[in-house]
Amino acid sequence: MTLTTTAVLAPLLPFLGAVVGLLLGRRSPGFVRPLAVLPTLAAAVLTVAVAVGQGGGPATDVATRLTPTGSLPVDLALHVDGFAALIGVLVGVVATCVQIYSTAYLRDDPRYPSYAALVSLFTSAMLLVVYTGDLMVLLVGWEVMGICSYFLVGHYWETEAARAASLKAFLVTKLGDVPFLFGIFALAADAGTFRITGILGHVARDGLHHPTLIALLLLAGVAGKSAQFPLHTWLPDAMAGPTPVSALIHAATMVAAGVYVVARLLPVFAASAAALVVLAVMAAVTMVGSALAALAQDDIKRVLAYSTVGQLGYMTGALAVGDRGAAVFHLLSHGAFKALLFLGAGVVIHAAGTNSLAAMSRMGGLARRIPDAFWTVTVALLALAAIPPFAGFFSKEAVLGAAEHAATGHAAGIPGAAGWTVLVSGLLTALLTAAYATRLWLLTFRGTGPEVPDHGPQPRAMTAVLWVLFLPTVGFGLTATFLPAWFDGRSLTPTLTTSVLGTGVALVGGLITYAAWRHTSALATRTPLGAVAVAEDATPALAEELAIVTHPPAYGDAAGAPDPADPGRLLLGPLHRHAAAGFHLDAVYSALFVRPVRAAAELVRFLDRAVVDTYVSGAGTAPRWLGAAVRRAQTGNVQTYLGALLAGALVLGVAAVLVATGTGA
Repeated sequence: MTLTTTAVLAPLLPFLGAVVGLLLGRRSPGFVRPLAVLPTLAAAVLTVAVAVGQGGGPATDVATRLTPTGSLPVDLALHVDGFAALIGVLVGVVATCVQIYSTAYLRDDPRYPSYAALVSLFTSAMLLVVYTGDLMVLLVGWEVMGICSYFLVGHYWETEAARAASLKAFLVTKLGDVPFLFGIFALAADAGTFRITGILGHVARDGLHHPTLIALLLLAGVAGKSAQFPLHTWLPDAMAGPTPVSALIHAATMVAAGVYVVARLLPVFAASAAALVVLAVMAAVTMVGSALAALAQDDIKRVLAYSTVGQLGYMTGALAVGDRGAAVFHLLSHGAFKALLFLGAGVVIHAAGTNSLAAMSRMGGLARRIPDAFWTVTVALLALAAIPPFAGFFSKEAVLGAAEHAATGHAAGIPGAAGWTVLVSGLLTALLTAAYATRLWLLTFRGTGPEVPDHGPQPRAMTAVLWVLFLPTVGFGLTATFLPAWFDGRSLTPTLTTSVLGTGVALVGGLITYAAWRHTSALATRTPLGAVAVAEDATPALAEELAIVTHPPAYGDAAGAPDPADPGRLLLGPLHRHAAAGFHLDAVYSALFVRPVRAAAELVRFLDRAVVDTYVSGAGTAPRWLGAAVRRAQTGNVQTYLGALLAGALVLGVAAVLVATGTGA
C-alpha cells in the first residue's frame, strides 16, 4: 500500500464507521462498540504507518481536480510532511484511547451509539484537516468539527448547562469562523489558488498585497477554534459534556486545529510584523489570564480547561516568534499529557459516583482507592508544570528558548517586542501553572473534604488507557534530539538560560502553593469554628482568609462549598472571586453584545406588532366592514328588493329632473 493510499484511508475509515454507526447503531446494539473502536484503531495504525513512511523526508504532495469552478480551482489535495504525519499519529492514538475509554465510561448511556459515531466523525474531520493540502477542503473538516462539538458537548441535553454550553461553543466558534472564511477567500484571491503549497510559494516569491488584513482575518478563526483571548470563553463551559469528549477536544482535535493551521500557514503571518505582535499579545493575555483563572476554579475539569487555554497560548506564542517546530512540539507533548489528565479526571469523577462531585473541595480519600489515576495523573501534572525529565519540560522549554532567541534579536524578521512579550508572559505562566497543578493535586488526592462513597474498582478499559498515555507523557520529550529533522531543522533541545529560569519559577510556584496549603490546613485544624478573633490591625486579606478558614459553608450545599484549606484563595486574595468568574468576560460580552441584540430584537418585535400588524389589520378591517354592510342588505325578501328598486328609481328620476331643470336654466 502506498503512502498516499494509506493517508487517504486514515480519515476515510472513521468516517465510514460513523456513517454505519449512525444508521445501524440502535438496530444492532451488539455492533456499536466494535464499530466505534475498530475503525478508529485502524485509522491510528494507518497514521503510524504514514509517519513511518514519511519520516523526515520531502513532503508528499498529490492532488486531483475536484470540479471546474470557472475561477479558483478546488482540489482534493493531499499534503503530508513531518508536521502532518506526527499530528496525525496524535489524533489517531488519542481518539482510539477515547473510544476504548468511552465503552466503559458510557456503558449504560442510552445515547452511546450516536455518541460513538460522532466521535468517529470528529476524528475523521480532524484527520482531514491535518492531511489535506487545499484550504477549501480544510474548511470542510474545520466546520464538521464545529458541528460535532455542538452535539457532543450537548450530549447530556436534559441539563440546562449542557444545552447552554453546546450553543455557546457553536456560536462563539462561528463568530470566529466568519472572518476566517473571508480570510481564506482573500488569501486565495491574492495567491491565485487554494492549494497550501501554491500559497506558500506565492508568499515566498511575490509576497501578499494585504498581509496584515489577511493574517488578522485568519487569526479570528484561530482564536475561536483554539480558544484564545478573547474568544476562549466557550471552552470552560464545554466541560458540561462527557469527560472523554473533553479529552478529545482538548488534546487532539478541535483546539489543536487552529494552532495547526497557523503553523501550516506561518509564512503568511510572518509577512506582517503587526500580525506577529498581535499574535504575541493575544498569546500573553491568554496565558496569564487563563492561569490565574485556573488557580481559582473548584471544578477539576474547569481547571484543566483553563490549563488547555494557557498551554495553547504557549503554542501561539511560539508561532508569534516564528518557530513552528517548537509550537507543534508542544502541541504533541500537550496532547499526550492533557488527554491523560482529562481521562484521569474521568476516573476520579467515576470513583466519586457522579459528575456533580467534580468539585475538588468535595473530594477526600481518593489517592488510595484509585492508584492508577493517582500515579498517572501525578506524572501528567508534573509534565504540565514542566518539571524535568517529563515531556512538558522539553516542549515548554523549546517555546521559551524560541522566545529568548527572538527577544535577543537573533530571529530574522521577528519583532523583538513579540519575543519579549512571549518570554516574560511564558515565565510568569510557568510559575502559575505549577501553582494550579500543585493545588489540583493537593485538593484532589490529599483534600480535606468528606470521603466519597466507594463505588468499587474502576473498569479496566478506563485504567489501561491511562497507562498507554503515560508512556508518551514520560518519554516523548526525549525525541527533541531528532524531531528537528521532521520539522524545520531548528534545535528543540532546552537552552541553559530558559531551562534554569523555567524550572526555577515552576519549583517556586509549586512550593509556594504547598506552603499556602499547609498554612490554611493548619489554621482550619487549630482554630475552632466560630472562635476566631480578628485583630484590629489585621489586613483585609488576613481577615478574609480567617473568615474562610473558620467559617466554611457546609459541604454539599447548592453553591458548592469552598475547601477551607484551598491555597488558591490565600494566594489570589481579592483577585480570587474575579478569577473564579473568568474575569467577568461573559458579563462584559453580555452587556456589550447580548443585551443590545436582545433590545434590538424587542424593538423589531414591537414595531412588527404595533405598526406593521396595525396596517395589515386595517387593510383587512375595511373590506370586512363593507362586506358586513352588504350582507345585511341581502335579506331574501322580494318585497324589500322591489321597494329598494322603486326607491332607487325615484332617486334617479328626481336627479334627472334636477339636472334637466338646471340645464334649461
